Amino acid sequence: MKIKLINPSDYPELVDLWERAVRSTHHFLSEEDIGFYRPLVKTKYLPSLDIYAAFSHEGTVLGFMGLAPGKVEMLFVDPVHKSQGIGREFLNFALSLYPALEIEANEQNDYGVAFYKKFGFKAVGRKEFDGEGRPFPLVILRYEQQPSKTNTGKEICASQFP
Repeated sequence: MKIKLINPSDYPELVDLWERAVRSTHHFLSEEDIGFYRPLVKTKYLPSLDIYAAFSHEGTVLGFMGLAPGKVEMLFVDPVHKSQGIGREFLNFALSLYPALEIEANEQNDYGVAFYKKFGFKAVGRKEFDGEGRPFPLVILRYEQQPSKTNTGKEICASQFP
């Protein structure tokens, strides 16, 4: 699998993937809701973010992630490739760029919220409405990398004493 920054010419394929992923995890959305968000994904959300896609060795798009500084704004994996470690690879990639990450996940997307918590994100807040002002509550989750413990020479190891 390879993760790379994509071009706007890839947006139509990503919008189709977005819809497949949403239909498999966002069961609380109606057909009208999906119809409302679909054009926004292409014309508003994707162009405003750094979009990274995961590609198979054969060149198939497996999923995509939209990043803003310190924030995962969207992460969608093709349902055909769900539970294969792609989401985890995306988050590790994002953490290689930013030491702390925040994400707002739909509260009703049990699969997504559980995935982020299993990865190590902690719920730190909640919003009653999504970014479009619609009544789809969001859980605000945060992940902060723990600094590695290294011996700076100031620590004294108990085994140094008889």
